[in-house]
Amino acid sequence: MVSAIIVAAGQGRRMGVQTKKQFLMLEGKEILARTVEQFEQFSAVEEIILVTGEEDLEDVTHMAKAYGWQKIAAVVQGGRERQDSVSYGLKAVSAQGEIILVHDGVRPFVTEDMVNRAIDCARKFGGCALGVPAKDTVKICDAEGVVLETPNRNALWYIQTPQVFRRDIIEKAYKMAAQEGFLGTDDASVVEFYGAKVKIIQGSYQNIKITTKEDLLFGASFLKEGKECGQ
Repeated sequence: MVSAIIVAAGQGRRMGVQTKKQFLMLEGKEILARTVEQFEQFSAVEEIILVTGEEDLEDVTHMAKAYGWQKIAAVVQGGRERQDSVSYGLKAVSAQGEIILVHDGVRPFVTEDMVNRAIDCARKFGGCALGVPAKDTVKICDAEGVVLETPNRNALWYIQTPQVFRRDIIEKAYKMAAQEGFLGTDDASVVEFYGAKVKIIQGSYQNIKITTKEDLLFGASFLKEGKECGQ
């Protein structure tokens, strides 16, 4: 069984509005709803664990019932850090879950092809994450903004979700991270800390994480483009 943990416990401070970003409307529907409805359609995903803030548990549970989502196995409370939230989500995965997929609740433009390729990759390599090659030159700077290093752009990827892992690997990785006080920037970094390999495969430049007002404009444009193309 493939189990999807969708994390929607963020505060959305970079958006600069009172409403949390996962509940902002994108062309008439909450961003989180658009994300979940993608996974409702993906045949490879058999259950969904929604992780949200304590104060939002009731609202998200109501949202799931109102939209009639069929794959929701649990709505659980998140933690202070995203890593904590994923850890709580892992505990809610059913015993049959063999492949664990973790996805951002505010990344609604994921496609079934991306998910299927990531699942196949995880089955083969143990861990997989979507990404896109860096388009811009990246500089490593000190605290004053002085350049220390310019890494080779050809080796740099912007990492996305979903990130997918065999259950035994991600559970052991999260256990080790908790024991040693390691805080990663994403699930792949936790698995890397554990010592397992993570394969990066091609995602999409449209698979954006909506974190700013500009992202909302991009998202609306993607939806409009899709409608015009009959999708």
